Amino acid sequence: MAAGEFTALEQKVDELIDLCTTLGRENKALRAQQQAWTTERAKLIEKNELAKSRVESMITRLKSLEQD
Repeated sequence: MAAGEFTALEQKVDELIDLCTTLGRENKALRAQQQAWTTERAKLIEKNELAKSRVESMITRLKSLEQD
């Protein structure tokens, strides 16, 4: 191989290394973001269940008032 070919190959390898580094950082950030969304979703589901329980309790109380 000629020196120019080695230089071109070296440049491509350097570009691939840079790309892998960038993708690794992006992947790490996306995983952190996914974890945050998962945590937020769990909290929202819990709040929704609590609200549902309170509404059902109010409905039960209202029905019992109607029967009196």
